[in-house]
Amino acid sequence: QVQLVESGGGLVQAGGSLRLSCAASGIMFSIFDMGWYRQAPGKQRELVAGISSSGSTNYANSVKGRFTISKDNTKNTVYLQMNSLKPEDTAVYYCNGAFRSYEVWGQGTLVTVSS
Repeated sequence: QVQLVESGGGLVQAGGSLRLSCAASGIMFSIFDMGWYRQAPGKQRELVAGISSSGSTNYANSVKGRFTISKDNTKNTVYLQMNSLKPEDTAVYYCNGAFRSYEVWGQGTLVTVSS
């Protein structure tokens, strides 16, 4: 069964940190491009950070210098380290895995940043 399971969301004060994890099962994790997306209330889902199967990373301008995406192929897990969090980072964060035309999504984890 193909599955992405996110964890690590929660409530944090502005300036704080959280680390999100996404554990994958049922896919050949090492060949997938992985990404973190977020969707705030009333807004479209947007890409936050991505990491390719080879390890190349890219970030939304709004999170550059504050967020870091990484992965551990031995654990089939992708991470998102979020530092210096701002209230505008409040959203449901989704993990995504993509290989050619196939993609899979996690169920999302809520991150709330209080001011």
